[in-house]
Amino acid sequence: MLKKFLSYATAIFAVAVLLMPKAGAAGVGNLSAHSAILLDGMTGRVLYEKNAHEKSLIASTTKIMTGLLISQQCNPDSGVLIRKEAVGIEGSSLYLKEGEQLTVKELLYGLMLHSGNDAAVALALFCDGSVESFVGRMNEKAKSLGLTATHFANPHGLDSEENYSTAYDLAKLTAYALQNDIFRTVCATKQISIPGRTLTNHNKLLWRYPGAVGVKTGYTKAAGRILVSAAERNGRQLIAVTINAPKDWADHEKLLDYGFEAFTSTRVFQDGELVATLPILSGKQETVDVIVPDSFSCPLGQGESLVIRLHLPRFVYAPVEKGTLAGYAEVLTDGHSLAKIPLYFKDSVDPQHSKKGVKFRILPGG
Repeated sequence: MLKKFLSYATAIFAVAVLLMPKAGAAGVGNLSAHSAILLDGMTGRVLYEKNAHEKSLIASTTKIMTGLLISQQCNPDSGVLIRKEAVGIEGSSLYLKEGEQLTVKELLYGLMLHSGNDAAVALALFCDGSVESFVGRMNEKAKSLGLTATHFANPHGLDSEENYSTAYDLAKLTAYALQNDIFRTVCATKQISIPGRTLTNHNKLLWRYPGAVGVKTGYTKAAGRILVSAAERNGRQLIAVTINAPKDWADHEKLLDYGFEAFTSTRVFQDGELVATLPILSGKQETVDVIVPDSFSCPLGQGESLVIRLHLPRFVYAPVEKGTLAGYAEVLTDGHSLAKIPLYFKDSVDPQHSKKGVKFRILPGG
């Protein structure tokens, strides 16, 4: 268990170090992919990368963004009347017919399992009235998520120079998308029947890899084989992305095995754990405790050191209100910041003499 250093008046921040020796694990080895990444889904830590920031065509993995937006913004039970514009789209298809009606969720299954390009257009039209408007929404969402090397030109991923991303951005997008229950359920489904169709997920890892929960395949001749996968074991979530990978299934098994075997999830904080005690000036008590509200764990590899840096003031003035922000704890390994965790005051502290207009404030350290 990691021992915390309690910060008092003389300390601006505190540092704790944990050494994590671990039995040696095999590396990833050779991959067929031109670009690849392995991401810890809980912390966003990059565990492996190869050309991960190189922009590429992304084929049907574009549908991750399409499926996410539909999952967030549309009632899954709403009926969708198939419009003429959604019929006869080239590439993989559900062979939708004009005037046919399916629900949003049924089309989501067609989008994510069968990679229906017509399903993508039908959903875009239903959500925003036009494909162009929906694509604008896709790009707005990408910007809000910090996907700086991503741009969408359509909701399905057919080749376009303006429809691109990177392995890193696709992994970040997927980590966010898997927090949505509808998206998560759909992309983890192996097989399902919808009106007039039985759909089988193209993602072979759902059958081949223990703990696999999705996510999306993609292929065009220009883009090559693209795969985004996610797997969960013992409370951990790993996300792997390969771009232009002739042997993508084998690549992903190597990446996921490496992530689970070479890294151990290490508990840093428990729910409600005390991390610091700060002096209070002009208060009815002399100190106030600072806690972290939720538990936090992060992956560590062989021999890595974990550093916790508490960014807190030397002291605070009363009044202090329970549950207000006190500062944050920064989690680092090898000098790289993994996370910044908000810290809060455990209790309220009244001033010695209540005065109107007195407000809580934190003095900067220094």
